[in-house]
Amino acid sequence: MKQIVNEQNVNETIVSFVIPHMGREEMLIETLQSIQNQDFDLNKIEVYVVTKNSHLQESVHSFAKVYRLNCVYVSQDKNISMQRNIGAENIEGQYIAFLDADVSLANNWLQAMLKKLRENRKIKLVSAIQKNSANAPPLEKLRTALSNAHVDCEVTFLPGRNLLLEKSTFHKSGGFPEHLETCEDYVFTHTISKQGILFYSADSHYVHIGEDKAFRPMAEKEVWRGLSNIASIRGRKIPLSEWPSFIVPPLFTLGVVCALLFTVFSHYTLAILSVLGAVTLLCLYSFRLASLTKGDPSIATVFKFYSVYFPARTWGTIKGLMQK
Repeated sequence: MKQIVNEQNVNETIVSFVIPHMGREEMLIETLQSIQNQDFDLNKIEVYVVTKNSHLQESVHSFAKVYRLNCVYVSQDKNISMQRNIGAENIEGQYIAFLDADVSLANNWLQAMLKKLRENRKIKLVSAIQKNSANAPPLEKLRTALSNAHVDCEVTFLPGRNLLLEKSTFHKSGGFPEHLETCEDYVFTHTISKQGILFYSADSHYVHIGEDKAFRPMAEKEVWRGLSNIASIRGRKIPLSEWPSFIVPPLFTLGVVCALLFTVFSHYTLAILSVLGAVTLLCLYSFRLASLTKGDPSIATVFKFYSVYFPARTWGTIKGLMQK
């Protein structure tokens, strides 16, 4: 592992940003630019980019002129949990901000999230809400609506795209679970919830630049995201709110598969019952999401989303079991 560090003098580091990265740098640059645009004293932040790339272009390193930038190069065998934990090893800040390398923060993100942590000591982890990008396609609008189903309240887990917490809270948690390829943010934030409140705040927002915008790449991502589904529930008590995400996708997929098989073997009553079961699950989820989107995008797009999402997640879970 090699590291390049900007030696800019600072009086005090309040917040350390940790950004795991791999692949294209255009979105990473937008993320770093959004940090530069924060309504905050840039002398009081540091940024660790932990990348699996062999090198980063000069436009990335140029941010070292405006704030303290550390570029850490790691091998391809490191997963995202390892990257985050490596980034957190040598930080100097009292607070840690974990960001994905494809988000753009609102200018008030850091001020608003710090205020939320400081005004209520029971809150241990805070995240800002997601906002659609300009001219967002239907799939991005659906994803944003799902992310914002519960706003300005305590939640049972938070996605890892933008998280702020005290360094002491992070160390008490033991860090991100390095045995997981995916679902690591579910497990990490669930562990933090044992210390106090997880809060999803509308006081600021972020745009997920890398959000799914087409159904085929979305399906491929969901297969990948499902790889650690079973591994993520081992050794921890699963909140009741999480169980549907594990149970419904395979139930829907099983219903569709059974309907096809029963039809082939002329068991039409069983085929109809299987279809009804699958359609019932699809309708329950689709109408709930449609109520959040308020008609944009259309209910047909919502049905298409879950018709792709459920089988993709199921196949990912099966692949994860086969890899063990």
